[in-house]
Amino acid sequence: MANFELISRLAQDTGGKIVLLVMDGLGGLPREAGGPTELEAASTPNMDRLAQEGSTGLSIPVVRGVAPGSGPAHLALFGYDPIQYEIGRGVLEATGIGLEVLPGDVAIRGNFCTVDENGLITDRRAGRIPTEEGAKRVALLKQIKLPGVETIVEAVQDYRFALILRGAGLNGSIADTDPQVTGKPTLPARALAPEAEATAKLVNQWLDEARKVLKGHEPANMVTLRGFAMEPGLPKYKDVYKLKAACVAVYPMYKGVARLVGMDVIQTDSHDTPADEFRHVARIWNDYDFIFCHIKYTDSRGEDGDFDAKAKVIESVDAALPILLDLKPDVLVITGDHSTPATYKAHSWHPVPTLLWAPKTHMPDRAQAFGERECMTGALGQFPAADLMPLALAHANRLVKYGA
Repeated sequence: MANFELISRLAQDTGGKIVLLVMDGLGGLPREAGGPTELEAASTPNMDRLAQEGSTGLSIPVVRGVAPGSGPAHLALFGYDPIQYEIGRGVLEATGIGLEVLPGDVAIRGNFCTVDENGLITDRRAGRIPTEEGAKRVALLKQIKLPGVETIVEAVQDYRFALILRGAGLNGSIADTDPQVTGKPTLPARALAPEAEATAKLVNQWLDEARKVLKGHEPANMVTLRGFAMEPGLPKYKDVYKLKAACVAVYPMYKGVARLVGMDVIQTDSHDTPADEFRHVARIWNDYDFIFCHIKYTDSRGEDGDFDAKAKVIESVDAALPILLDLKPDVLVITGDHSTPATYKAHSWHPVPTLLWAPKTHMPDRAQAFGERECMTGALGQFPAADLMPLALAHANRLVKYGA
């Protein structure tokens, strides 16, 4: 993985352009013994050609056997040790919608939920209310005031919102208030460390007021709070890698993690297709050295357990790929942040297919297609995902020689 002290010494601000294309949850498994995975079943003539011309392998997001969340998995792809640099979901949620999380803030992800007359949860996601309905409830939550603390509340998407507490002496070591099941009441905020006791008390005051202002606003008549977190102080791309970097993504969380490492987040629409996203890349091409482009629905279809639909998403990415290739990137990396096999319906620990295409500098291996089995024998081998950024920089001629 990237040794930031070393890489920052070797990195130079000249060299080739890099595209990191991440199909979320790309890795998969066969649905029958001996059959293809979703990637292998998909028709991907463009990726197959790039695999024949480039280098392939399998990346390990965190460590062998560990199924990662999307936050740490993306940090690894960006070259950060996902164990050393841990980002809470609250920070990702807040930064994903453009909120600034300052040092000392506590950022929290909120979910609207439905409770009955006894305060028991009947729906943990409030019937998945649309974003406009969530925004109406957020307007009510904005009325809540806490002594000595500024509260910032904004709608995220559907039933989700972000809450930031800003003030002196706050601490984010607080347990979630979601019991994770229906038929039970929401939990009180509970400090996980003595220094968080005062903050937990403030959060419970806020929850009491939330209960009052949301009463009668079914189905979103209460909230749960998750992912209490503070700004992690990550090294920035421009300082470590000497890159002017941008992010093209649809979902807020991926915009959030990109913003935390110093990427500019490009405006997109929630309904953008892969081709739409690639056109955004083309639009900003002349302004950036590095562009991270994120495709969400490979992961969503995997979590749905829909093998064929996941393969179709992969095919839509491949069909749109000429838009990126026409830009003539010096380095194109195609991979996923983790595996989400449709047969598993969840993030898994399986290594992720990875393709590195750099026409001027790569060493082609014997891969004939882009798929899990071909990548097993590729030139990149099985490697930590955090090694990708130094590799991409090297292939873009952005690292000078180390030592005499």
